[in-house]
Amino acid sequence: MGLSYSTFKYANVRVAPDTIGAQDETKVSVDVTNAGKMRGDEVVELYIRDEVSSVTRPVKELRGFRRITLDSRETKTVELALGPNELSFLNREMRRVVEPGTFRVMVGGNSDELIEAKLSVVEK
Repeated sequence: MGLSYSTFKYANVRVAPDTIGAQDETKVSVDVTNAGKMRGDEVVELYIRDEVSSVTRPVKELRGFRRITLDSRETKTVELALGPNELSFLNREMRRVVEPGTFRVMVGGNSDELIEAKLSVVEK
């Protein structure tokens, strides 16, 4: 990612709906504000963490991103999709699965400064 001459603030992360079936999709939205004095580009990053899984998974998995350009003091709502492609992993039998459970959905401009919401995946 390039160096920006501006700073960006993230707020109001939401997952709607916040409960889905294993084959369903949800939308993750976050408000991003350019808090600096100059127009700038920002890459909004979406990470997940599966709270409990049948196999060991990373603490943070990058599952989506979007580059945006904001004028000084401008706020945009950025929306990213989260569905079976982003939630699935290879189980012990090497089959791609989405397991029911709770996921932490994290959004930010880098992997260290994230705000989060919860997503529940249920069996239907």
